[in-house]
Amino acid sequence: MKNPFPYLWYGMIFFACSPSPYPDPLSPEEALAAFELADGFTIELFAAEPHVQDPVSMIFDERGNIYVVEMPDYPDKPEPGQAKGRIRRLVDTDGDGTIDTSTVFADQLSEATSMLPWKGGLLVTSAPHIYYLRDTNGDHRADQEEILFSGFFENNSEAQITNLRFSVDNWIYAANFGQPGEVIYHRRPEADTLPMRGGDFRFRLDRDQFELATGPTQFGQAINDRGHRFMSQNTIHLRQAVIPWRYLHRHAYLPSGNGVQNISDHDLEMFQLTPPPYWRAERTRRRQKSYDEQQLDRTEYAEDHFTGASGATFYGGDAYPAEFYGNIFSGDVSGNLIHRDVLSLPGDSPVYVARRSETEMDREFLASRDPWFRPANFTVGPDGCLYVIDMHRQHIETPVSIPEDLKADMDFYNGSQHGRIYRIVPKNNPRPVIRPNLAEKTSTELVELLTHANQWHRLTAQRLLLERQDTSAGAQLKDLFKENADPRSRLHALYTLEGLGLLQETMVQAALTDPDPGLREHGIILSEKYSKFIPQMAKLVTDADPRVALQAALSLGVFSGPEVTSALADVMEQHGEDPWFRTAVLSSSAGSSPELLEQLISRQYFSDPLDAAQTDFLQDLAKIIRKRDHPGELDRLAAQLQTIPRDSTLDRIIQETLQ
Repeated sequence: MKNPFPYLWYGMIFFACSPSPYPDPLSPEEALAAFELADGFTIELFAAEPHVQDPVSMIFDERGNIYVVEMPDYPDKPEPGQAKGRIRRLVDTDGDGTIDTSTVFADQLSEATSMLPWKGGLLVTSAPHIYYLRDTNGDHRADQEEILFSGFFENNSEAQITNLRFSVDNWIYAANFGQPGEVIYHRRPEADTLPMRGGDFRFRLDRDQFELATGPTQFGQAINDRGHRFMSQNTIHLRQAVIPWRYLHRHAYLPSGNGVQNISDHDLEMFQLTPPPYWRAERTRRRQKSYDEQQLDRTEYAEDHFTGASGATFYGGDAYPAEFYGNIFSGDVSGNLIHRDVLSLPGDSPVYVARRSETEMDREFLASRDPWFRPANFTVGPDGCLYVIDMHRQHIETPVSIPEDLKADMDFYNGSQHGRIYRIVPKNNPRPVIRPNLAEKTSTELVELLTHANQWHRLTAQRLLLERQDTSAGAQLKDLFKENADPRSRLHALYTLEGLGLLQETMVQAALTDPDPGLREHGIILSEKYSKFIPQMAKLVTDADPRVALQAALSLGVFSGPEVTSALADVMEQHGEDPWFRTAVLSSSAGSSPELLEQLISRQYFSDPLDAAQTDFLQDLAKIIRKRDHPGELDRLAAQLQTIPRDSTLDRIIQETLQ
């Protein structure tokens, strides 16, 4: 049974302070007292109104400057010329670890939601655009504005282009929630427009490349040290992008283009301390009544289930105990809490499992008794601590989803003058807020930072080396790749060399045989430019690490020929029961060919009767070949199917194939 104390506490505030169905805001000091935090940590106020208002994103740039995106127009789309979105630069003038002033870096932005440092400025998502903003005269205000990309969807502030992330592979990833759009890149006006429906987005400004990425991600994108992506969606707090878009869509006939999977082993359940607001409780009551009247087997939840998950963030810092490294933190703005997932990769699957910590089986990492606490996003700072971005509104919800009569007492802008940012610090390892200036580091010093324990330092150093294109760092990077004991640092070195145009075949070959699975996985990706590595890639389809084996199956599909077909048949024999491996095989021309089926038949792969995985594979293969309609392929397929042990399922597949 839920502890009644939080409800009593909430009710005292409600009846004492507010005549409406909704409580008034707490002061920053009162809000701090309302938190229940995991043992071993303390939470500090880092910034509050008036220095920050409506924050939804925060970053530290390479000079230690702190920027926050503010979204005062939420939840409505502003009229043209009336946008109030801002980017503020936060300043701690006395060095006490608390922000005491701020300046406006950019304003009049329409629904800006995220930033990423780039070449001394900021990349900013502000649908329908991605901007490059830069201060060129040192007054801390953007005076250079360039629209890089245009054409993104712009009619739902909770589902637009956002969450810019620089990854170890030198690509910048952004969430798009699968929304439609026709994106153009203004630096390459001759390039074709990119249809966005169904996917997320990624780009490389150093190579003028842009393309779709597997999604959809709503608001919250986490990328781990191996470059694996995880995303938030309102009711599904954590999913994994299992197969990248570029493989899923290299031909148009794959029966399913889905590349994501819910990885939580605890589904929708969460442990909030606040009761549901009146509008949500009443809407839930009405919906459930309707379901019951229709005799639908459906349950509508008003509380204790994720409905506003957002801000999934990979913890790659060095301040917390070792067991926290690699965890993913997500907020739920409806439940007023922060959830923590511990990720593990099973030995027999390429899909991670996200589970609760043993110490948080019946509680959250952080929960508040303040219903105004809206943890929309997070960032991990150069100090290794987690910063919590609290939008701090009375209501966060799309108005169109609330019945008109319930909206009568709701002011969706109440709280737009508020905003809080908190810093979570370990009690046994207190650290001051730090603002390192990596921009003044030499390239030699930046290469050394690729060995830092904090992912922020490693990624920032890699990005700066990529921006500088200083090839004199090549020898030092090669030594780091060959000699460093930390596989994370070697992977950074490998991709920094790639970004500088210094990657050599011998390095790719070394990565393919590296003891670390992350290096082997990326060695396979980088091998896609070299057909000479097909034999080594073929051996890796039986790798002990399932992500390595899956990547080998995907990358082999870039090529064709008997050796590739044979290796993909090995994949089916080793991993054919796993739907992700079957998809990886079928995503390529070689893996969806009569030649592959011939290999499998000759190896007596198919059982009598067919098992479920074999049936699914044959059905999907038949659909692909039928839709592709290459001359002679369908007849070959029909003849091959006749040689497989017959049962009613196979008879049906044959009949459907010949129709």
